Amino acid sequence: MAHIDGGKIKPSKSLQESLSNMLKGKQEFVLLDEQKITYEKALALSNKHQNQKQVYIIHGGPGTGKTVIAINMLVEMINQNKNAIYVTKNKAPREVYRKKLSNGGYRKVYIDNLFKGSGGFVNSIENNYDCIIVDESHRLNAKSGYYKNNGENQIKEIIHACKLAIFFVDDHQIVTTSDIGSSQEIKKWCEYYNATVYEDKLKSQFRCNGSDAYLSWVDNVLEIEETANDELNIDYDIRIFDNPVTLKNAIYEKNQIANRSRILAGYCWEWEKSGRNRADVHEIKIGDFSMSWNFNSTDTWAIDENSINQVGCIHTSQGLEFDYVGLIIGDDMRYENGKIVTDFFKRALSDKSISGLKKAYKENKESTLNWADIIIKNTYRTLMTRGQKGCYIYCTDAALNEYLKLRLEKSKEYVRKSEKTNY
Repeated sequence: MAHIDGGKIKPSKSLQESLSNMLKGKQEFVLLDEQKITYEKALALSNKHQNQKQVYIIHGGPGTGKTVIAINMLVEMINQNKNAIYVTKNKAPREVYRKKLSNGGYRKVYIDNLFKGSGGFVNSIENNYDCIIVDESHRLNAKSGYYKNNGENQIKEIIHACKLAIFFVDDHQIVTTSDIGSSQEIKKWCEYYNATVYEDKLKSQFRCNGSDAYLSWVDNVLEIEETANDELNIDYDIRIFDNPVTLKNAIYEKNQIANRSRILAGYCWEWEKSGRNRADVHEIKIGDFSMSWNFNSTDTWAIDENSINQVGCIHTSQGLEFDYVGLIIGDDMRYENGKIVTDFFKRALSDKSISGLKKAYKENKESTLNWADIIIKNTYRTLMTRGQKGCYIYCTDAALNEYLKLRLEKSKEYVRKSEKTNY
């Protein structure tokens, strides 16, 4: 009993071999360029023996390969006999990567024990893990449990539970009122534990056909950041549609190639309980267009074959990527008097991501509107950057649709002028 009590928890040899074999030949898990540098630094930190806790904060926008690096870190640390796990609050990416990694015929239990939600560390023993790798850490919450009544702060609990905590963060992907995992909040708890902090930023973009210009354009158009970027001289297929039916048809056609295209939407239509698993219940209706929200019975909507017939939301697509996305921007964002306007009152009542905003609005109107504006813009920014090859957009607000067309045409005109000058 003393030997067991004082023993070190570590992965079995069969698990190590299984994980290594799972990544072999899978192109989506191959590391490139600066991803390798970040990966090697994390491994070096995991082998660094010191009494202080260590925290590695890795900043990265959409498509910089955060999840790819995280999965590779996990596998190599397991190979090195370390007690390491992968954590993300959002269930959808956990389930998708579980399925991808377990398709090799390996026992499901091997994978399930390595992919955890963020609320499982409330009662953890200090330094119980060698390393906890947190993907999409901007989605961490304060409280845990179904009723949000357990624990104190998920960031604090994760740092407490391990010797090395690795947080992948993008502050522009905070999309609900309960998301507290900003880089500022992480640093606050690093100071609390007197942890040694390391910080890096992933700059190279491997989604949206590798174009940082598209991300800058999105930030500019949505008035998230004044990037002053109207140049889109890139091989990326972005189109604005006047009709959601034609958008749907275009995405269906793209999906026939490899089942890697999906329709997404802002959360502006009620998600009917009676329709959670019924294909004949269409909650999203716009003129002749009607489709169902993604079913409640699947956590792998992003890769299921039949999900092309369902519309995904932020919760089933964040942290994942597709070849093409068809995005329906709802009434929560419109264009008025030369400005992008957001309206959280147009969100569906069943949308828990804006929980508490109506009450806060009564107490402090201005700050609540600012917070809601950030959440809504971040949501559409995230959805607009899920596609590797293209993004097709339809807006329920006609003025916003025309505004996006004009901005897209302006970017093309900018490119044409640049090409004439260069010539």
